[in-house]
Amino acid sequence: MKHLKTLFQGQQYNPDNFFLIAGPCVIEEEELLMTVAEKVSGICKRLEIPYIFKASYRKANRTSIHSFTGIGDVEGLELLQKIGKTFNVPVTSDIHSAAEAAMAAAYVDVLQIPAFLSRQTDILLAAAETGKVVNVKKGQFLSGEAMKFAVEKIKGAGNDNIMLTERGTTFGYQDLVVDYRNIPIMRELGQPVVMDCTHSLQQPNQTSGVTGGNPKLIGTIAKAAIATGADGLFIETHPDPACAKSDGANMLRLDLLEELLEQLVAIRKVVK
Repeated sequence: MKHLKTLFQGQQYNPDNFFLIAGPCVIEEEELLMTVAEKVSGICKRLEIPYIFKASYRKANRTSIHSFTGIGDVEGLELLQKIGKTFNVPVTSDIHSAAEAAMAAAYVDVLQIPAFLSRQTDILLAAAETGKVVNVKKGQFLSGEAMKFAVEKIKGAGNDNIMLTERGTTFGYQDLVVDYRNIPIMRELGQPVVMDCTHSLQQPNQTSGVTGGNPKLIGTIAKAAIATGADGLFIETHPDPACAKSDGANMLRLDLLEELLEQLVAIRKVVK
């Protein structure tokens, strides 16, 4: 896990704390990114939590053809880079094809592989070859044990800078369930493990064409993840989720984040 120290070397933080990946689901406009980054980075600095800013420069996997996908790839990536420099934090975004890896790597510090693409060899290898940290979200259809193959592919390309993220398992047609056994199981692979506290509460495949969610349980998911040994937490947050252009149904309202993080830091101290 040495790559985490390198990733967070510009921040002052408590090494016994979990790290946080947080931001709005998708890049909507610069003002939103600045608002969220300023608020979250300030909270994390006070609580000594290492922080990675997250926002998607493009949403390639949307239920409806009418859903918002982004403001443009380069425009979005340039804003992510600006956030990183302004607040002195690493930034991350997801990629959706092998061809995107090198492009995105020029702007971000961590390349995120979406859960639906976690078995795609060409994407994993392309991300690995950039030398960036690669965060692979466990597919909703995979066991924690099966993630060893993603790790093997990335390491085989000469990159040991890996994170693994638990984001729930498909439960019927329109729900997910979190199996917390996956956290210690994936940690046995020798990589830091992140709990995605917001996407694990999605309710996909709604007949409306818009994914549902249950944000009231974000705190529950996060607390259980810390208690079971998660190294990091992934929480998408927005000042007004009801008006968000993507995943508003399962994002945490920004003004609720600070109190939750305070509780999680306290739980982490007990666990440690």
